[in-house]
Amino acid sequence: MKLNTDKCHLLVSGTKYEHTWVQLGKDKIWENNNVKLLGITIDNELKFDNHVLNICSKANQKLTALMRLKNYLSFEKRRTLFKAFIESQFKYCPLVWMFHGRKLNEKVNKLHERSLRIVYNDYTATFEELLAKDNSFSIHHQNIQTLLIEIYKALNGIPGATLNHLFTKKQNNYSLRREQEITVPRINTVLKGQNSLRYFGAVIWNSLPLKYKHIESLNKFKSEIKKWKPENCPCRLCMKYVKNLGFVNIAEK
Repeated sequence: MKLNTDKCHLLVSGTKYEHTWVQLGKDKIWENNNVKLLGITIDNELKFDNHVLNICSKANQKLTALMRLKNYLSFEKRRTLFKAFIESQFKYCPLVWMFHGRKLNEKVNKLHERSLRIVYNDYTATFEELLAKDNSFSIHHQNIQTLLIEIYKALNGIPGATLNHLFTKKQNNYSLRREQEITVPRINTVLKGQNSLRYFGAVIWNSLPLKYKHIESLNKFKSEIKKWKPENCPCRLCMKYVKNLGFVNIAEK
């Protein structure tokens, strides 16, 4: 096939000191700051901020339409539209962009909260109370559940697993409490270390109670894990900021 240079893009990630380009035949392909690939906006810093902002923008447009119609719809229809057209915006490839920043996480939570207030016509409850009423979790915790499902598929050799090469079971012949754990890689940075599927996936899987790891059916695991929320999530989005200390992990009471 002949290469169509009009559809080619150049994305350079890492330290650089000038805007660069490559030569393809007689055409020059200049570097882009972000590129949309298969519905995902990838930026040159691999932070996915633009992609999450695009998702929020689309979801907000759907929410505006729901607000106009809310007085003419029953509760069941409002909730169905919310799940199908607003919450679903965050279901596409969440493992790619789930390590976004705290400000974007707050933006996603605010949009989620506004949606639940309209669905339940409740403008006094807290976000946590609305989630409990909806019997659901925040988008961030839903993404963690999705990650655990993919890890379960990888560790159990289920066809269609995409993360097989990222995780290996830890060999331990003595402690039953450490059964079914994953080897946690060493890290040197936050962006490409702590905020990576290989590291965070291993940490969150190791924190999962054994009763979930021993489930033999994928469908059963999916139904059970969607009821689970980490009590003390180790990610930076869930850590509390303490003055003069930085981000620390504080157990919920």
